Amino acid sequence: MTSVLLLMTLQGSLGAFDTVYYHEYRARLVAGGARTRTELSLHAARDVVYALLFGTLPFVAWSGTWAWVLAGLIAGEIGLTLTDFAVESWSRGPEGVAPGERVTHGVMAIVYGAFLALLAPRMVEWAGRGTGFVPHDEALPRGLQLLLLVFAVGVFLSGLRDAYAALGGRKGGYPWA
Repeated sequence: MTSVLLLMTLQGSLGAFDTVYYHEYRARLVAGGARTRTELSLHAARDVVYALLFGTLPFVAWSGTWAWVLAGLIAGEIGLTLTDFAVESWSRGPEGVAPGERVTHGVMAIVYGAFLALLAPRMVEWAGRGTGFVPHDEALPRGLQLLLLVFAVGVFLSGLRDAYAALGGRKGGYPWA
């Protein structure tokens, strides 16, 4: 499971960079108003899934029926991401998506695929157990668990910010609008 968590850490680090540099600084998505509303809504929904992954997988196995729920969440996240790829070119207007952002997304897709390749066999094993959230059988690095918990909080807060801006909340485009 440590390898799964290391890939999650890499994914979270790349995602944080993508969000802070490309979404906030370069594209200033939260200040885009109606033009970026759909993209921000997709990000907010996806961030909920990532918060669940970062907040639970370092600590517990999703066993029994919960393994299937986890599979559904992951499939939903993939659907959200693919939709986001289609929407972001339109929502960014004439300046489009920065080439470096496209590269970042490509690298993130590769890392996510590696993460899923390592997680899937564990999920199959978990599906055969009794239903519940069960602490992992193996000792995992505490620092890695805590770092991923910080990522869970960060991505959840980022999702709230995106949702607030997508809903047109007062000062939702701060500091850019």
